[in-house]
Amino acid sequence: MLVTAAAVVAKSLIPDTGQILSYTNTFGEDHDYTINPPSYTVSANGTVTDNVTGLVWQQDDNTSRNLGGATTYCNDLALAGYFDWRLPSVGELLGVVDYGRSFPAINQMVFPGVKMDWYWTSTTRVESTGTVWGVDFNRGFVVPLVSTEILPARCTRGGK
Repeated sequence: MLVTAAAVVAKSLIPDTGQILSYTNTFGEDHDYTINPPSYTVSANGTVTDNVTGLVWQQDDNTSRNLGGATTYCNDLALAGYFDWRLPSVGELLGVVDYGRSFPAINQMVFPGVKMDWYWTSTTRVESTGTVWGVDFNRGFVVPLVSTEILPARCTRGGK
Protein backbone atom coordinates (compact mmCIF):
# COMPACT_ATOMS: atom_id res chain seq x y z
CA MET A 1 0.00 0.00 0.00
CA LEU A 2 1.39 3.38 -1.03
CA VAL A 3 1.15 6.07 1.64
CA THR A 4 1.75 9.62 0.49
CA ALA A 5 3.34 12.34 2.60
CA ALA A 6 0.08 14.29 2.36
CA ALA A 7 -1.83 11.36 3.89
CA VAL A 8 0.62 11.15 6.78
CA VAL A 9 0.46 14.89 7.43
CA ALA A 10 -3.34 14.91 7.18
CA LYS A 11 -3.52 12.36 9.98
CA SER A 12 -1.08 14.19 12.23
CA LEU A 13 -2.21 15.64 15.52
CA ILE A 14 -0.51 18.96 14.93
CA PRO A 15 -2.95 21.84 14.63
CA ASP A 16 -2.49 24.41 11.89
CA THR A 17 -0.73 27.55 13.06
CA GLY A 18 -3.31 29.99 11.72
CA GLN A 19 -0.64 31.62 9.53
CA ILE A 20 -2.49 33.48 6.78
CA LEU A 21 0.13 35.81 5.29
CA SER A 22 2.77 34.83 2.76
CA TYR A 23 6.21 36.33 3.17
CA THR A 24 7.76 34.76 0.05
CA ASN A 25 6.73 33.52 -3.38
CA THR A 26 7.55 29.93 -2.42
CA PHE A 27 4.62 27.51 -2.58
CA GLY A 28 4.36 24.97 0.21
CA GLU A 29 4.61 27.24 3.21
CA ASP A 30 2.24 26.93 6.14
CA HIS A 31 -0.24 29.53 4.89
CA ASP A 32 -0.72 27.51 1.66
CA TYR A 33 -2.42 24.63 3.48
CA THR A 34 -5.34 24.07 5.79
CA ILE A 35 -5.03 20.53 7.13
CA ASN A 36 -5.97 20.68 10.81
CA PRO A 37 -7.62 24.06 11.41
CA PRO A 38 -7.98 25.03 15.06
CA SER A 39 -11.17 23.61 16.53
CA TYR A 40 -12.24 23.90 20.15
CA THR A 41 -15.16 22.84 22.29
CA VAL A 42 -15.73 25.23 25.18
CA SER A 43 -17.44 23.60 28.16
CA ALA A 44 -19.40 25.30 30.90
CA ASN A 45 -17.17 23.51 33.44
CA GLY A 46 -14.16 25.80 32.86
CA THR A 47 -12.40 23.63 30.30
CA VAL A 48 -11.67 23.78 26.58
CA THR A 49 -11.11 20.67 24.47
CA ASP A 50 -8.77 20.99 21.50
CA ASN A 51 -10.57 18.87 18.91
CA VAL A 52 -7.36 18.39 16.88
CA THR A 53 -5.01 17.17 19.62
CA GLY A 54 -7.53 15.86 22.13
CA LEU A 55 -5.92 17.91 24.91
CA VAL A 56 -8.22 19.44 27.49
CA TRP A 57 -7.18 22.89 28.69
CA GLN A 58 -7.96 24.97 31.70
CA GLN A 59 -9.93 27.78 30.12
CA ASP A 60 -8.91 30.66 32.33
CA ASP A 61 -6.41 31.39 35.07
CA ASN A 62 -5.25 34.87 35.96
CA THR A 63 -2.69 34.09 38.64
CA SER A 64 1.09 34.00 38.31
CA ARG A 65 3.69 31.84 40.08
CA ASN A 66 7.28 30.70 39.80
CA LEU A 67 7.97 27.42 37.98
CA GLY A 68 7.73 25.26 41.11
CA GLY A 69 4.47 26.91 42.08
CA ALA A 70 3.06 26.52 38.57
CA THR A 71 4.00 22.83 38.47
CA THR A 72 2.45 22.19 41.88
CA TYR A 73 -0.64 24.20 40.96
CA CYS A 74 -1.28 22.15 37.83
CA ASN A 75 -0.50 18.82 39.50
CA ASP A 76 -2.91 19.64 42.36
CA LEU A 77 -5.64 21.16 40.21
CA ALA A 78 -9.10 19.61 40.58
CA LEU A 79 -11.20 20.97 37.73
CA ALA A 80 -14.28 19.58 35.98
CA GLY A 81 -14.01 16.32 37.94
CA TYR A 82 -10.47 15.61 36.73
CA PHE A 83 -7.37 15.33 38.90
CA ASP A 84 -4.70 14.56 36.28
CA TRP A 85 -3.83 18.10 35.24
CA ARG A 86 -0.23 19.02 34.43
CA LEU A 87 1.93 21.79 33.06
CA PRO A 88 2.02 21.44 29.24
CA SER A 89 5.09 20.79 27.14
CA VAL A 90 6.30 23.60 24.91
CA GLY A 91 4.88 21.78 21.85
CA GLU A 92 1.48 21.37 23.47
CA LEU A 93 1.26 25.02 24.47
CA LEU A 94 2.39 26.14 21.01
CA GLY A 95 -0.59 24.16 19.69
CA VAL A 96 -3.00 26.83 20.96
CA VAL A 97 -1.00 29.74 19.52
CA ASP A 98 -2.77 31.27 16.53
CA TYR A 99 -0.31 33.07 14.26
CA GLY A 100 -3.20 34.52 12.24
CA ARG A 101 -3.97 36.75 15.24
CA SER A 102 -1.88 39.42 16.79
CA PHE A 103 -1.52 40.70 20.32
CA PRO A 104 -2.28 38.24 21.83
CA ALA A 105 -1.59 35.34 19.49
CA ILE A 106 -4.40 33.16 20.86
CA ASN A 107 -8.16 32.99 20.40
CA GLN A 108 -9.53 35.15 23.23
CA MET A 109 -13.08 33.94 22.65
CA VAL A 110 -11.90 30.44 23.56
CA PHE A 111 -9.28 31.45 26.14
CA PRO A 112 -10.51 34.67 27.78
CA GLY A 113 -8.27 36.67 30.05
CA VAL A 114 -5.02 35.55 28.43
CA LYS A 115 -2.17 37.71 29.64
CA MET A 116 0.12 39.12 26.98
CA ASP A 117 2.98 37.49 28.82
CA TRP A 118 5.15 34.40 28.88
CA TYR A 119 3.52 31.17 30.07
CA TRP A 120 5.28 28.28 31.77
CA THR A 121 5.85 24.92 30.10
CA SER A 122 7.32 21.70 31.49
CA THR A 123 10.01 21.53 28.79
CA THR A 124 13.45 22.04 30.33
CA ARG A 125 16.32 23.66 28.49
CA VAL A 126 19.17 21.20 28.09
CA GLU A 127 21.85 23.87 27.83
CA SER A 128 20.95 25.77 31.00
CA THR A 129 20.12 24.29 34.40
CA GLY A 130 17.17 25.92 36.14
CA THR A 131 15.51 27.15 32.97
CA VAL A 132 12.59 25.95 30.87
CA TRP A 133 11.03 26.98 27.61
CA GLY A 134 8.03 29.26 27.78
CA VAL A 135 5.50 30.52 25.26
CA ASP A 136 4.96 34.24 24.81
CA PHE A 137 1.29 34.80 23.99
CA ASN A 138 2.00 38.38 22.97
CA ARG A 139 3.36 37.17 19.63
CA GLY A 140 3.59 33.39 19.95
CA PHE A 141 7.35 33.18 20.49
CA VAL A 142 9.18 30.46 22.40
CA VAL A 143 11.39 32.03 25.04
CA PRO A 144 13.80 30.74 27.73
CA LEU A 145 12.52 31.30 31.26
CA VAL A 146 14.31 31.23 34.60
CA SER A 147 12.46 29.13 37.19
CA THR A 148 12.24 31.99 39.69
CA GLU A 149 10.26 34.30 37.40
CA ILE A 150 6.63 34.95 38.37
CA LEU A 151 4.50 34.11 35.36
CA PRO A 152 1.11 32.59 34.45
CA ALA A 153 0.46 28.94 33.65
CA ARG A 154 -2.29 27.20 31.73
CA CYS A 155 -2.82 23.58 32.78
CA THR A 156 -3.70 20.73 30.44
CA ARG A 157 -4.60 17.06 30.57
CA GLY A 158 -5.05 14.11 28.21
CA GLY A 159 -4.31 13.98 24.51
CA LYS A 160 -5.02 11.57 21.68
